[in-house]
Amino acid sequence: MNQAALWERYKRSLIVCDQAGVTVDTSRIDFEDGFAARMAPLVSRATTAMAALEAGAIANPDEKRMVGHYWLRAPALAPDPAVKRAIEDAVAAITSFAARVHGGEVAPERGGTFTDVVVVGIGGSALGPQLAASALGTTADRAAVHFVDNTDPDGIDRVFARLGARIATTLTVVMSKSGGTKETRNGMLEAKAAYERAGLAFGKHTVAVTGEGSDLDRYAKEQGFLARFPMWDWVGGRTSELSAVGLVPAALQGIDVRAFLEGAATMDVATRETDATKNPALALALAWHHETGGVGKKDMVILPYKDRLELTARYLQQLVMESLGKEHDLDGKVVNQGIAVYGNKGSTDQHAYVQQLRDGVPNFYATFIEVLRDRKGPELEVEPGVTSGDFLQGFLLGTRRALYEKGRASITITLDEVSPRSLGALIALYERAVGFYASFVNINAYHQPGVEAGKKAAADVLSIAAAARAALTATPRTADEIAAGLGRADDAETIFKVLSHLAANGRVAQTGGRAPGSARFATG
Repeated sequence: MNQAALWERYKRSLIVCDQAGVTVDTSRIDFEDGFAARMAPLVSRATTAMAALEAGAIANPDEKRMVGHYWLRAPALAPDPAVKRAIEDAVAAITSFAARVHGGEVAPERGGTFTDVVVVGIGGSALGPQLAASALGTTADRAAVHFVDNTDPDGIDRVFARLGARIATTLTVVMSKSGGTKETRNGMLEAKAAYERAGLAFGKHTVAVTGEGSDLDRYAKEQGFLARFPMWDWVGGRTSELSAVGLVPAALQGIDVRAFLEGAATMDVATRETDATKNPALALALAWHHETGGVGKKDMVILPYKDRLELTARYLQQLVMESLGKEHDLDGKVVNQGIAVYGNKGSTDQHAYVQQLRDGVPNFYATFIEVLRDRKGPELEVEPGVTSGDFLQGFLLGTRRALYEKGRASITITLDEVSPRSLGALIALYERAVGFYASFVNINAYHQPGVEAGKKAAADVLSIAAAARAALTATPRTADEIAAGLGRADDAETIFKVLSHLAANGRVAQTGGRAPGSARFATG
């Protein structure tokens, strides 16, 4: 298609959300004649299902619960007045607490003001807060935010080593709905030990975001945490950024959380439109369906041309892949659905994997994220009449054209600027698009049986590890011999891996080399 025809298609397809400062362009998706008519019944079903979701329908039958993340930025929509009050009270409590911290009313044990925040969480309790902290952080932040988002001892040590003596002025936020998530539990205990090594009381530097009556809630009371904020069972982790999960660290950092919520609410209004030509989230979901054939045959490549949005692909990996990666559809049929998501940032990608995107396997569609405002300060011309930002846009538009010339489809999302309002709108846009797409392909976007299966498998490994440790004697034996003695010959590989790890950390003795057949293990 020539450039003149593309210009006309661009004008027809561009969806402008003025209040949110966001546009969505699907003109580089070659929708064939009849596609819109063929999808019309699915669009109708998706918008009806979305309206029912917002009205309080049971959307997660596994746990028999509603899914109400849209109420977080429009409490009046909540089907129960008590839920409405709970949302409003939580936002008020979060902003009040942050103001008291910033004003020194809530202070560290040894005085002064809090300079740093450590967020202990995993999955949705880390990815959204990390995106917001990175995208919206400035030199004027009221606190620097750090993350313990894995049960990696070295990674945890790096966080507290960077803090050094500032641990005395560090506030820790522990986030877990049940309090039973092992990674978060481990991170919390590691943080507690770090405070105690510094001669500080953990509870006097810590707040919790958790479910009422959870293990973490009880522990927070016992330890005298400074505050507790709610996690509700009707908000899933991957859609929790506009709940206390995202708002607590953002408010402590100094981000305008009410603007964050307002941006999402504005996008929610735009994405309730039932006309697919006017609804940006429906436009995204239809483009995804067209490119993947509704069966995930192409990957989603996220290319934000803004350093502040570098973590967008990581955030969307969970939102999209945990929501859409399902073995069964709503009728119980095996479908193995999903869309793989990956990405980096522009124009870094010009020198990395764009080569494959243009000339390699055509198994993807790209999403360019463009930001119009380059910087807050004065521009600098790097060539006469040309700024660094002009080059950045040139690389984006040039790559977009080069990909389309080779038959590679793309979507372009444009933000006026990166702000709390626009980031809230971007998150809301993708949340709604995921819900629509899930309805198109007849799956449940709001449960995660695969995640639970992984947790159970990890628990099994830890059980095997405990049995292997208990079976060790002073006489060195191979993993095969230990497994046979336990009556668990099928678990010999796991036993070998577990004991090798323990040996590397000086917790058991290993002789005979590292090969599985010759390595021998004994008590240390």
